[in-house]
Amino acid sequence: MQVRLIPRELTKDFILNIHYAHRMPSISWSFGLYDNEELIGVCTYGKPASSNLQNGVCGKNNAKYVQELNRLVLKYNRPNEASYFVSQTLKLLPRPMIIVSYADMEQNHKGIVYQATNFIYTGLSAKRTDWKVKGMEHKHGMTIADEFRGVKNRSKAMKEKYGDDFYLKERSRKHRYIYFIGSKVEIKNFKKQLKYPIL
Repeated sequence: MQVRLIPRELTKDFILNIHYAHRMPSISWSFGLYDNEELIGVCTYGKPASSNLQNGVCGKNNAKYVQELNRLVLKYNRPNEASYFVSQTLKLLPRPMIIVSYADMEQNHKGIVYQATNFIYTGLSAKRTDWKVKGMEHKHGMTIADEFRGVKNRSKAMKEKYGDDFYLKERSRKHRYIYFIGSKVEIKNFKKQLKYPIL
């Protein structure tokens, strides 16, 4: 198997049709896992949607180094494929970098792949609520909110459009993992400034 940097376009079929979220994230780097010449997996990294997350991992001074491993999709998901794939992508990313990734409890994910690739476990994400519309529960709250981009109070605008079909749902919490890329000194400094407990 080979791991290669691939164009964003090649990730779309995997992300939109195989991944449970069915939504394209922000992508800065995208990698493909090839078995001979067959693309059998994609892994993408991008800027986190939340600036609070960027500032919150290792402080404001290190926010520029924070990227999220935001999609990992495998066609066959055979034993050891995921951990091999992730470990190889980490070697190909620029340095220094702070990687954050989540395992969604609602999908019964525990983050075994991250544990196998020596990520640091830092507990559960904060409690949050998501925007939902009856009949469109399969859509991510931000997908629904996209049409109200630029509107000052999106929640109010959605309530006006969808009425009683619009509601708030408590988001399932996620296991949060962190990985540091860099020289020994850079990694040591990142660890010192890590704001989350190492669990």
